[in-house]
Amino acid sequence: MDSNRRDQTRRQSPSKVLPVFPERDTQEGDMAPVFIRTMRSLQRNNMQPQYFSTTAQMLFWLKEKIPTGALVGVGGSVTLEQTGILDLLKTGQYQYLDRYEPGLSDRELRQVFLKSFTCDYYLTSANAITEHGELYCVDGLGNRISAMLYGPRQVIVVAGKNKIVPDLAAAVSRVKRISIPANALRRGRVLPCTKRGECIQPECHERHLMCAAHAYCSDAICSNSVIFSTQTQQNRIIVVLVDEDLGL
Repeated sequence: MDSNRRDQTRRQSPSKVLPVFPERDTQEGDMAPVFIRTMRSLQRNNMQPQYFSTTAQMLFWLKEKIPTGALVGVGGSVTLEQTGILDLLKTGQYQYLDRYEPGLSDRELRQVFLKSFTCDYYLTSANAITEHGELYCVDGLGNRISAMLYGPRQVIVVAGKNKIVPDLAAAVSRVKRISIPANALRRGRVLPCTKRGECIQPECHERHLMCAAHAYCSDAICSNSVIFSTQTQQNRIIVVLVDEDLGL
């Protein structure tokens, strides 16, 4: 990519405000109340919400949002695969940092993760999104949440309606009882939570849910967690909500 084209891509401001309700025929009255509450809260927390009723509409918006030639990285996400976003990134229109490229050595994969900190756009999902406008993300290695926190100029979080929960306690419960066991099974991990269907930690009950440590067993994929609340960089994080069940 020549330097002039690269500079043009870099000059695009990640804080450019897009319409909250981008579909011309979409009004707040057409949305379920949970979307309205969550999107208003995300705005208060300096994150930019977007709403789409279908995956197809979201993909059309994403093609318009990311310019040709942009450097794009991704965090591990079933949602990105399920919605066709990964296929879009492989079309050759972008400089795609493909963490899923067959044959990558551990050293090469590490380089992909590190280079993702310098990308123009970083796409991923969240484990849960609260109606108070918080993102709750849990990782094993921590490369995804690290890039979400700092580095990429723009972070785009794509999530289905199944990821929206009332509050942080419900977010933790969702991770321990739905997301992590399902993701462990998907990765072929033999862990206590895959056998039991939820975290095995004795404190994993409603009274002590928020203070329970995440990783309770070896080879855990839930070692690190981050809560994204009010952001200091306004609109760096775009949260795209789709009115479909997506991801785990």
